[in-house]
Amino acid sequence: QVQLVESGGGLVQPGGSLRLSCAASGSIFSIYAMSWYRQAPGKQRDKVAAITSGGTTDYANSVKGRFTISRDNAKNTVYLQMNSLKPEDTAVYYCTANVKELRPTGWATRDYWGQGTQVIVSS
Repeated sequence: QVQLVESGGGLVQPGGSLRLSCAASGSIFSIYAMSWYRQAPGKQRDKVAAITSGGTTDYANSVKGRFTISRDNAKNTVYLQMNSLKPEDTAVYYCTANVKELRPTGWATRDYWGQGTQVIVSS
C-alpha cells in the first residue's frame, strides 16, 4: 500500500502565494507521473498540473504562468507553488501518484490519491 499526505493549504488573500506538498510513502518501487487536481464546491474535479518522473510538466490553462509543479524523486514528494492566487482558485487540492508496485501476480501500476488539502483565497 501507498499513502499520499498533502500539506500546505490554508487561507490566503487574493494575489498571495501558497506552496502545497505531497509526500508518498509505503511499498513504492518507483513513481511515474505525479499530478495535482482540485475540486471546488459543486464542481467536478479537474487536473491542475502534472509532472513526469523525468520532469516534463503540463498545466491547465487557468493556472499557466501562476502555478509551478515540481518534484523531488529522492523524497517521493511533489510540490505545487501557487502564486498570484485568485478567489476562483479556492478548492480542495488533491495529489495523485502513478506508482509501480510488485504484486503477487507481478508488476503493476496504480493511481493513488491523497486526502486533499483546502485552499481558500479570500479577502
